[in-house]
Amino acid sequence: MHIHILGICGTFMGGIAALAKQLGHKVTGSDAQVYPPMSDQLRQLGIELIEGYEPSQLEPRPDLVIIGNALSRGNSAVEAVLNQRIPYTSGAQWLHDALLQHKWVLAVAGTHGKTTTSSMLAWLLEYAGMKPGFLVGGVLANFQQSARLGESDFFVIEADEYDTAFFDKRSKFVHYCPSTLVLNNLEYDHADIFPDLASIQRQFHHLVRVVPSYGRIFYPEHEEAIQQVLAQGCWSEKVAIGVNGEWHAQLNHADGSSFDVFYRGEKQATVEWSLIGQHNVYNGLMAIAAAHHVGVPASVSAEAFQQYKNTKRRLELLGEVAGIKVYDDFAHHPTAITTTLAGMRKRVDDARIIAVLEPRSNTMKLGTMADALDDALSEANEIFMLQPDKVQWLVSEKVPRAQVGNSVEQLLEMIIGQARTGDHIVIMSNGGFGNIHQRLLDGLKASL
Repeated sequence: MHIHILGICGTFMGGIAALAKQLGHKVTGSDAQVYPPMSDQLRQLGIELIEGYEPSQLEPRPDLVIIGNALSRGNSAVEAVLNQRIPYTSGAQWLHDALLQHKWVLAVAGTHGKTTTSSMLAWLLEYAGMKPGFLVGGVLANFQQSARLGESDFFVIEADEYDTAFFDKRSKFVHYCPSTLVLNNLEYDHADIFPDLASIQRQFHHLVRVVPSYGRIFYPEHEEAIQQVLAQGCWSEKVAIGVNGEWHAQLNHADGSSFDVFYRGEKQATVEWSLIGQHNVYNGLMAIAAAHHVGVPASVSAEAFQQYKNTKRRLELLGEVAGIKVYDDFAHHPTAITTTLAGMRKRVDDARIIAVLEPRSNTMKLGTMADALDDALSEANEIFMLQPDKVQWLVSEKVPRAQVGNSVEQLLEMIIGQARTGDHIVIMSNGGFGNIHQRLLDGLKASL
């Protein structure tokens, strides 16, 4: 079958393309901008990529078109698909029909930690010899890929709540029908598509509704928003994670680099790993509990974590110049910013932390979370923020301590002028941020 994918260069749709290719289909695709690293990965798989959405890309006529959720009515290729009556579907629906309905799906949902927890879970199953398939919104460092079919009945998926397509406004995750479901947390986000928290909770309950009765749902005991979702009706086993739950963790080091795992009050294992932060301890505990559900002992998971490599862009150390360390982190929601900087603070003690933030997400651009940013950045000694043209609210008003730049070039000049030996510079954005990471390292080398 010839499958053509509109919007192929996003992490989810790129993963769909890789899986379709592995299933033996001829795969082509297009995007508004064909850019690395996804474009490189797809070309290596032998997938033809087209820049733009001209209708001519649908000649010869494909057997099926998979349409990404970034595309809407009025797009030239979308209009051509409809006018020519070419069969079409969404990425999430295709994934269910072609693959997931035949698998034991382990899904990780929540506002924060989805990519990290699902990558952890995939690695725990891999280490245990289960050879799972997976689709995760990031490059898994232990596998050097974001998607694969696997060689077993198990499939791990990052289950995000974004809408499915212009013709299906349900969250993508309702198509996954997991037998093991992790609900990491739940806060208001994605202000561009959800008017309030209740509307997100409604989608989460749609997900809960499709978990079979033999399935198991892992959730944090302290998360009121998730408890409210489960209170609307739950037909599966529920397992609480936390001090009073079936699973809990006890820190051996304040920075989270070592912790003990307890199940029903009995110590199961000690995890010693390279990660830091209470949020990562929590993500790891969720992964251990979910892996246990499909037969992986906690002791085996603890061994696996000794070899676990964190997903790209999760407090990733990119380089060091003259004793100045530069990190890349995907944090873009105030809660994620808070936990990222809190974990860094516990690791570096009194050393200077310099936070560099781009308010890039749709929620951040709308200013929905702007009032929470000042507190979220409290652990940083110095704050540098970009004031993008399309952001209507003023960074200087919401984060008075921030040094504000109107361009990446201006930010670089300010940061390089103030950085000194021993600093930890944490760059936070859910986008490319004008390649500020490498440009900063290059600038530091040239000036110090």
